[in-house]
Formats: sequence, C-alpha cells, structure tokens
Amino acid sequence: MDISDQLKNLFPDHVPEERSSEKISKPSYWMQEAPIICKYEKRKGKPITILEGYTGADADFKKLAKELKSFLSVGGSYKNDTIIIQGDYRDKIMNFLQEKGFSVKRVGG
Repeated sequence: MDISDQLKNLFPDHVPEERSSEKISKPSYWMQEAPIICKYEKRKGKPITILEGYTGADADFKKLAKELKSFLSVGGSYKNDTIIIQGDYRDKIMNFLQEKGFSVKRVGG
C-alpha cells in the first residue's frame, strides 16, 4: 500500500493540488564567463575548500554559499569575496556548480 493510498483512506474528502514546475523558482545568479576557482588548502591541519573568482553581486555569492553549505551539510563562511567550506568537497562542489550552469576550474591537487 502506497503512502498516497494511506492518505486517501485517512482523508477521503481531500483533493490534492496539482503541482507545476512554474511555482518552483530557482534562484537566479549572474552567470560569468570566467570560471570560478575551486582550490584545496589545509589550515591548522584541517582541510578546507575555497571558492573564489565570482564577479557578480555579493548577495548572489552569499546565497550560493548558503546553498552549498546546506547541500553538503557542512560549515563554512563567506569572507573577502571567497567561500570557505570546511572539508575537502571539491568534486561535489564542482558538480553542484556545473549543474547550476557555472564553469569551474580546479586548482591544486
């Protein structure tokens, strides 16, 4: 028995709303031609991933940092036009950014 069947048994009078893809809005970022640089460093013995080179608005870059942190479920920050993510997540970050439409360049390692 599917969850939708169980819900129909519990609430027989309920009519589900049709969901359309138009209601779901993707955040729009300013796309740039130069790639975002994704590099790896160790600070105080801990690995971090650094993203820099975005030339758009700071608000867009902050929004992107927040989405990355929630996507990876890790901590991080936005300082001095760079996004710092705790841990070595270069591959996942690069795939995430490429799905959003950014070009990404891997630097170091």
